[in-house]
Amino acid sequence: MGTLKSLALAGAAVIAANTIASAADLPPIIQRAPPMPIEEFGGWYLRGDIGFSSEQLRTFHEDGLIPAPLSVQNASSGFDGAGIFRLGIGYKFNSWLRADLTGEYRAPANFRSFDIVNSGGTLIPEHVALSKSEFVFLGNVYADLGTWWCVTPFVGAGVGGAYNKLSNFSETVIASLNPFTGSNVINANNFADDGGKWNFAWALHAGLAYRATPGLTIELAYRYLNLGDAQTGAITGFLNNPQGTQFRIDGMTSHDVTLGVRWMLQPEQAEPVYLPPLVRKG
Repeated sequence: MGTLKSLALAGAAVIAANTIASAADLPPIIQRAPPMPIEEFGGWYLRGDIGFSSEQLRTFHEDGLIPAPLSVQNASSGFDGAGIFRLGIGYKFNSWLRADLTGEYRAPANFRSFDIVNSGGTLIPEHVALSKSEFVFLGNVYADLGTWWCVTPFVGAGVGGAYNKLSNFSETVIASLNPFTGSNVINANNFADDGGKWNFAWALHAGLAYRATPGLTIELAYRYLNLGDAQTGAITGFLNNPQGTQFRIDGMTSHDVTLGVRWMLQPEQAEPVYLPPLVRKG
């Protein structure tokens, strides 16, 4: 009986030793680490934006009138809205700082005004109509304020230049006095050559950026833009007689809303990380 028990224990010891030896001969086990969060790194990007403008002005007037009117009372004036088309190239320095250069075309917006002009004691109603468009070039810097659920709020500022063009100017004056008394009836139609002017421009930005993929970001933004001044060419009368004047708009600003995309040219991702091999010891 003792001999059988000894043989059983010896057999179990041999089996255990063989199992341990076989395990020691297995190749090392390599474990892959849990996925690391993908972070956005720096790099070059392209951007494209479309939007619409809502423009205002400080003053408008006709330069060079002789004699100067005693007063001008504005009854109504304003711009229509217009489209914005923008392209640019930029560089993202790190997770919170980026900069870009942009060029944009601002489609023609109609301007209309109705004024009552007191010229030598005579009240004259004037209707002015023209079209305005711009090319704007800006260098911009942005600060990204953190990311939550792939959404990043940002603020920024830009400086550059704007080429402001006024075209299709017309000024219509109709002052019908009493014809039965022999009083004058004033009818005049003035026109002007197109005119363009370069100005210093600056902008303030704010918006939200949604990272759709590692290389594509969608952006909804608001911008306050200061465009400077604009003026027409020389004004002439209906019979092509020079008036010696120009129509001028001062202090143009705009509240813009745009929707755009940014494409990273070489989006980078965090490399997979592997744990060191696990070695079994016999």
